[in-house]
Amino acid sequence: MRIGMMADTYKPHMSGITNYIELNKRVLEEAGHDVFVFTIGDTDYEDNERRVIRSPGLPLTDTGYYLSFQYSRKAKALLQTMDVAHVHHPFLSGRLALRYCRPLNIPIVFTNHTRYDIYAQTYLPGLPESITDTLMETYMPDFCSAINLVISPSPGMAAVLRKFKVDAPIMVVPNGVELARFQKAAPLARADFGYKPEDILLVYTGRLAPEKNLPFLLKAFFGVAQALDNVHLLLIGDGSEREDLAEQAAANPVGERIHFTGKIPYENLPGYLAMCDLFVTASISEVHPLSVIEAMGAGLPVLGIHSVGVGDTVLDNISGLLAPEDLPAFTAKLTRLCMDSGLRKKMGQAARKEAQRYDIQRTSQAMLAHYQRLNTESGPRKASFSTRLKTFLERFKT
Repeated sequence: MRIGMMADTYKPHMSGITNYIELNKRVLEEAGHDVFVFTIGDTDYEDNERRVIRSPGLPLTDTGYYLSFQYSRKAKALLQTMDVAHVHHPFLSGRLALRYCRPLNIPIVFTNHTRYDIYAQTYLPGLPESITDTLMETYMPDFCSAINLVISPSPGMAAVLRKFKVDAPIMVVPNGVELARFQKAAPLARADFGYKPEDILLVYTGRLAPEKNLPFLLKAFFGVAQALDNVHLLLIGDGSEREDLAEQAAANPVGERIHFTGKIPYENLPGYLAMCDLFVTASISEVHPLSVIEAMGAGLPVLGIHSVGVGDTVLDNISGLLAPEDLPAFTAKLTRLCMDSGLRKKMGQAARKEAQRYDIQRTSQAMLAHYQRLNTESGPRKASFSTRLKTFLERFKT
């Protein structure tokens, strides 16, 4: 099949969506399919990945996103040769898919990767929740009804879409992880980082960004670390919150046991995780947290908050513990896991087993089955007269 992945941004900007697209593209290509990424961004950027088609756009400060309401003629023409288009952002890429693919009867799949309502409340804190909900209810139902298939990575996110009045069919297909590299990872040597064998290493991986609720996590760690002098917290990743978080750590007597690694090469991540004892997150903005699944694959129990995404992935009291977004309750459960090595081991084994559900080979095959079904159901490609006329006229644009 010829599969077009459509995203508002791609490399060098890194995110869970970028990682998802890159990994699925590689797995599908290894299975013999032709996969292209269509995005808006720096047209001069080059890496070793084939078939990434970038159209020019206006950079939005330093966010990694670019603004454009059209693809280049070359990108549009190539997109219109696809058997299926898979949209990963509903706004720019979603509208372009409707504009370029629907007139040619090319099936459109949309995966909702992001809690756009929470992101809006985080980055526009003065905006009332009722307004963000109204905006989502205005846009998402019509968009989802105009495409062929809506994919939710988790049951919780499907429920959120229903809350926003989306009544189109929704299929749940988890985002996959290349589990083998995490399951087989050898732990890095603790001594190389100055840690002792008896130290308890907590780890968080991901962006250090406002929507990740990291100040909450630090407060919980401060409470535990004052009682247990061998507990450390590793924050792996970088982002706009790093400076503020470092200041919060420096202002606390136990803050020296919070370690900021910055970004690390992805191929080194399994070894870091295998070195640690417990994965921790306080995020409530996840849809399907790949970082949690990676940690589970490495055999780590997880402490998280009851919420969409994390709550769909972690089995409470089996592969980890879930707490409400309440600091005393979260801190109490963190303390319990830090003090009970037997519980951590038991839950870590369960987490490793549970992670098998999210193996990339399994999830990619599930998605491919949807592609093939939609392609069969769509029938022959035939552009309308108006579409053929527009294409003809575009040849004469400067």
